[in-house]
Amino acid sequence: MSAPAEPEGKELSPVDFIQLQQYIDYCSLKVKDVLREFDADGQLAQYRHGECIGEDGFRLFLKTYLEVEEFPADLCQRLFRSFQTTPQAREVCLKDVSCYFSLLEDGQPRDKLEFAFRLYDRDGNGVLDSSEVDRIIAQMMHAADYLGWDVSELRPVLKDMMTAIDADSSGTVSLDEWVEGGMNNIPLLVLLGLKVTHKDGQHLWRMKHFNRPVYCNVCQSMLLGLRKQGLCCTCCMYTVHGRCANRNPAPCIRTYVKSKKDAGISAHDWVSGNCDSGKCDRCQKKIKSLQGLTGKRCVWCHTMRHGECANQKPSECNCGPLRDHILPPWAIYPVIKERPNCVKDGCTGGPDDTDHNTTPDGQVLQIIPIPDTHPLLVFVNPKSGGKQGERVLRKFQYLLNPRQVYNLSSGGPGPGLCFFRDLQDYRILVCGGDGTVGWILDAIDKAGLPVCPPVAVLPLGTGNDLARCLRWGGGYDGVDLSRILKEIEYSTPVLMDRWSVQVELEDSQERGDPVPYEIINNYFSIGVDASIAHRFHTMREKHPQKFNSRMKNKLWYFEFATSETISASCKKLKECLTIECCGIQLDLSNLSLEGIAVLNIPSMHGGSNLWGEAKKSDRAGQEVPEVIVDPEVLKVSPQDMSDERLEVVGLEGAMEMGQIYTGLKSAVRLAKTSKITIRTRKAMPMQIDGEPWMQPPCTIHITHKNQARMLMAPQAKSSFFNLK
Repeated sequence: MSAPAEPEGKELSPVDFIQLQQYIDYCSLKVKDVLREFDADGQLAQYRHGECIGEDGFRLFLKTYLEVEEFPADLCQRLFRSFQTTPQAREVCLKDVSCYFSLLEDGQPRDKLEFAFRLYDRDGNGVLDSSEVDRIIAQMMHAADYLGWDVSELRPVLKDMMTAIDADSSGTVSLDEWVEGGMNNIPLLVLLGLKVTHKDGQHLWRMKHFNRPVYCNVCQSMLLGLRKQGLCCTCCMYTVHGRCANRNPAPCIRTYVKSKKDAGISAHDWVSGNCDSGKCDRCQKKIKSLQGLTGKRCVWCHTMRHGECANQKPSECNCGPLRDHILPPWAIYPVIKERPNCVKDGCTGGPDDTDHNTTPDGQVLQIIPIPDTHPLLVFVNPKSGGKQGERVLRKFQYLLNPRQVYNLSSGGPGPGLCFFRDLQDYRILVCGGDGTVGWILDAIDKAGLPVCPPVAVLPLGTGNDLARCLRWGGGYDGVDLSRILKEIEYSTPVLMDRWSVQVELEDSQERGDPVPYEIINNYFSIGVDASIAHRFHTMREKHPQKFNSRMKNKLWYFEFATSETISASCKKLKECLTIECCGIQLDLSNLSLEGIAVLNIPSMHGGSNLWGEAKKSDRAGQEVPEVIVDPEVLKVSPQDMSDERLEVVGLEGAMEMGQIYTGLKSAVRLAKTSKITIRTRKAMPMQIDGEPWMQPPCTIHITHKNQARMLMAPQAKSSFFNLK
């Protein structure tokens, strides 16, 4: 078979469409944020000429929106040309550009299919003729090859697909035919990366590479090829050839029962095949390979049986080893009532996750508690930890009921908290960095839940200081998630203090960076460490491609710490600020400090314990005073994240930060207090929970807000995580 044709350099192709979608999936800005930069007072205002922008302005639009320093020049040119009204036009309409990128950002699959149709309709006559269809097939072969698909059998599949889309057999494909046919054409949707909202009975497909023999659930023949050989459902692992995906495959698993009378009646949900070398749970005999679909496995309890054994009674399912966490379909049923407006103050979700809690006909889903279980509500930030977030999301959608797993980039935490709000005994797992954990804790506060559930953390970020303190480790290293779920089952609830931060500017007219958070969960700092973090943050904003691994991040951090040691930009800190703890001003006159840190937990900057271990004392069990400044008492004062007290320490310089990180020494203990007021006399770098900013002269008040319920992992002989 001939190689797929390369698309011409002047026109957009499906590969371009896919690349754009991938860029947008990982950017944090919205189109509306970038448009503000083109307003009269924005940084890019000079590139706007009325309602239009030139090629330079278009390139800066892309770099700002996609948060990249370098964007492929050839792709940028093709995109720019696609917005030109005439080949001679030197500018494009900013409104057209913003509309198209808003569509890729938030659009529904129908809208994106229409966008793709416009790309393929070269002559703009509103239909795709035979030459354009042939070109689409060639370009899609190229796109599939780009995505790592095995394309050896793809061309006839694509030809059949395009023939099926031509519903009236006219030889041309209209826009309506393209959209309607595309919405029912699984390979096309997967190929273009168009995510369809998951509904009961509808598979959640993705292309997958199999490293062992696997058989198609439709035609029952083996999937062949060296790359991604077929489509696999994330939720039930139903597997098909690309050519078989449109041949009426069996429906996906149910995620709820159809009426209340069926609630509470447990039953296995079997998926046929691919159980080679497994052991039958019924007869205890090996499930032998018969060069085809072999055996059945239950999606909920993950047991395997021979086909004939699966049909024998009893048919009740106990949800297997993960019973404590799973919310099975017989625990969810629909009721006819208005959608609850239970999540307030900006925590409600978007349309994708509103559908997560309702049936297609608009009935609201309700949960019946299963006795002696603690259903797990899972929030995943797919943008945390590179591609780790996406993989974790898929794995949890298989291990648990997809209706208890929420993608935070599609509507935030509101819909999940609303769905679970009436349960009395459940847990939350947050998969992301410390910033994601703070987001969920804020959402729990605002939701006004009758019972606040305890929160566990699966660390996907870079610092993960809170996860370290709770013994969940410093970063997820790909271990089997079933083992982590077992850790959660045996975890212990603990309380964690949370603190309010109020910043009052000395000069209300002076503009500084926005304060990133109003609440401290981990720590607050001023001076040397915040300066290093600010340099790191600024460089990462400009060159994100240079910060794509934990090791690179640590090397960059070391470089900035070295330059800070040389420049000593925060020298003579005591002349620039004053600190009051419950009305007592700290005496800094005899100390040579370059930084101040206010600690809530015993970890900072990815594992540094600034307070250090406390000496043994006979004061154990005594009530902690409102404020302690006596150095001798501070030596024997342990750190406790639930004692409604903050620890204040001084940092002598960047070199000392390195010694603290390696455990050679601790910071200078200054105070232990329940309330802090800090006044600064000049602009200084600051940070809250790892988010740095430059702050003009101000007064900062830190007071106790509340306590969050967290989950402490059990003490393990060998950790499942990398601690550093």
